[in-house]
Parts: sequence; structure tokens; C-alpha cells
Amino acid sequence: MKPVKKKKTEEPELEPLCCCEYIDRNGEKNHMASCLCDCQDLDEGCDRWITCKSVRPETCERIMDTISDRLRIPWLRGAKKVNISIIPPLVLLPVFLHVASWHFLLGVVVLTSLPVLALWYYYLTHRRKEQTLFFLSLGLFSLGYMYYVFLQEVVPKGRVGPTRLAVLTCGLFLILLALYRAKKNPGYLSNPTSRERSLSGSQLECPDRKGQEKTKGFPGADTSGSLNNRTLKDDLKGSSRMLAASPTKVKEDWCAKCQLVRPARAWHCRICGICVRRMDHHCVWINSCVGESNHQAFILALLIFLLTSVYGITLTLDTICRDRSVFTALFYCPGVYANYSSALSFTCVWYSVIITAGMAYIFLIQLINISYNVTEREVQQALRQKTGRRLLWGLIVDTGQYNRGFLRNWHQFSTLGTRAFPHPAEDIV
Repeated sequence: MKPVKKKKTEEPELEPLCCCEYIDRNGEKNHMASCLCDCQDLDEGCDRWITCKSVRPETCERIMDTISDRLRIPWLRGAKKVNISIIPPLVLLPVFLHVASWHFLLGVVVLTSLPVLALWYYYLTHRRKEQTLFFLSLGLFSLGYMYYVFLQEVVPKGRVGPTRLAVLTCGLFLILLALYRAKKNPGYLSNPTSRERSLSGSQLECPDRKGQEKTKGFPGADTSGSLNNRTLKDDLKGSSRMLAASPTKVKEDWCAKCQLVRPARAWHCRICGICVRRMDHHCVWINSCVGESNHQAFILALLIFLLTSVYGITLTLDTICRDRSVFTALFYCPGVYANYSSALSFTCVWYSVIITAGMAYIFLIQLINISYNVTEREVQQALRQKTGRRLLWGLIVDTGQYNRGFLRNWHQFSTLGTRAFPHPAEDIV
């Protein structure tokens, strides 16, 4: 028992953190009040900027890492880190919309530049294969802010009754519920190697809880563990080769990054860093992949959003541009900029129209792909390899591999994740 007591005195327990303290990226205890201290990278960048010298890219990356590490909010048992990518939409969107409501020309410039900036940021993060909460934050905040403007500027005019407001509110809550369901597990493939490691790690750490040293601290244990992992990987690779060589087995693929055998139509997402069953695409609007388990919820969220958005746009235009049809009021609404309230509402309507048009295009592509039983990843792969049949100027791409007819394709989609489907003959090697 004496060695155990000695070990406890050598490794004292860390003091609990207060609400404003945190452990920084260097493993040191820090406080939110000192967020502006020891900013050597920021000082160097400002000095070079003042002297009209170029700032090195690595310096910019260190500055961003420091800012993202120190941007925190007070929380119980330590300050919580805030993802910096969620902040720009919360600040810039209200500013841009209010500026766009000052004048018609300003509205044209701002509403044209917003999609361009969003696409630029999308390609920037997509090229770096990085996860970002920017688009999820933009989508959720846009929903909330449009609803807030509707309550503050449209409802008080007296043209929207309680029933219409209740229908719009229910549509908003249904969107949030569908998004919550779509954010869940899209069908991640479990890694047998990691499961083996977790099991072996828990078994090795059990003696440590009794006061003994960890077995994995010895070099011999690490060597044996790596040999066991290598053997397991070789066995999995061998089994995948056997399955691929057998004519009675489904064609399966070996993922070198996840170290697992993935079934047909599964794919490795380079942004999430994991394989997904029947992966369709990685959606930045939900910051997650769309796969076998959440594809239906994704389609449902798009449908509810389109219906709710069109309904809200109709109510708003009917209030600020009376005695005109929706399409006419959208392009010709005289006197709308004479009142700031109606100008802001009209600007938010056009912002909603732009977002709705983009989502309607995504929804149309999804409906076409489901009707032909192809995923977006399979479409892109067929276009690169020039193996797909293009229809309607490339809007439809039919690979012909899984297409079983319109009704059977939709029946298969409606029962995704509920039962295993017999694989067609094209899947058999």
C-alpha cells in the first residue's frame, strides 16, 4: 500500500476550474481575462501590416488558432470554446439586410454579393476539406431572423391573422425538428480495429485503477499492440480480397483510412473523416453527411422549408404590396422604400427568395437522383469517368447500375435503413 500512497502524493489532483478558467491548446491553465495577453503572433502581424509588409500564411494560421482557442464563454467547470465560424452570420446578416433596405440600388448590390460571398467561402472550406459551422449558423439564424422581422414588421400591420401566424410558426418548428433528425447519424460504418483497441485499452487500464502501473506504458506492450493491429488489418484486407474474388459475395471495398471493409455504395467522407453507408453527399447546411440513415429526414427538411418559406413570402408580399399578385409584387411594388419598415420587409423577402431558389434546386436534384436511384457521389463519379448517360442538358445523370424503375426506386428510398435489400445483379462481382 505504501507505493500507492507515494504515487498519490507525486500526482496531486488538479484544482477544479472556475467558470472563466480553461485549459488552452498548450495544456496550460488560462483565464478569459487574459485573452489579450501574450499575443506575439498578432503583434507581429499588425507590425507587418502597418509597415506595408505581407503577412506570412503561417502567421495568419497561428493568429486564427489563437483567436479560436481564446474565444470562450463562461460555463460551469471551465469556460467553453466557441467555434469562430458561427459568429460572422450573427453579425453580418442583420447589418447587410439593414443596409440593403436603405435604397433600391444598395439592395441590388448587397443581395447580389451575399450569394457570391457564400459560394466563395464554400469553395474555400471545401478545397481545404475542413468542417465549418458557418452555413449551419447562417441557416438557423436566417430562419430566426426572418421570423423576428415577420413578427415585428409584418404582423402589426393587421393583415396576418392568428391562424396564418400559427401555421407559419408550426412550419418553423417542423423545420427545426426535421433538421435535428437530419443531423443525427447518417449511417457511419463502425471500425472493428478501433473497437478492438477500445476493448484492449479498457482491459489494460483496469489494473491502473487499482493503483498499479498501466501495462500500455511498457514498450513491449506497444509493440505487441501494433503487431496485433497489423495482423487484424491484414486479416481484414485478406477477407475483403476473398469477398471481391468470390462470385457469390457482394462487391465490397477496403478503406485504408478507416481500416474497414465498406459495403457497396458506401464512401469515405474526407471532411468528416469516416465512411458512410450509401453516402449521397456532405451537406454544409447541416454540417454532416447525407447517408442511408438521414436521407429521408434531409428530403423532408427541404420540403417543409420550401413550403414554409413560400407561405411566409406570400404573407409578407400580401401585406406590404396590397392588391397585387405575388409575382407582380416581387418585381414591382411602388412606394415600398418610402417606409423603412416595408423596405426592410421587402429586402428580407428577396433574401428569402434567393435562399429558397437555391434550396429548390437542391430539392429538384435530389428528387431526380432518387427517381433514378443514384447518389450525388455516384453522379459525380460517373461524370468524371464518363460512364453515365446524361439527359436534359446534364440535369439528369443515369448510371443504370441501380435503376429499377421509378416506383421501385422510390419504394427502396422510402424504406432506407429499415431492412436489408437484396443486391441487384450489377453489384455482384
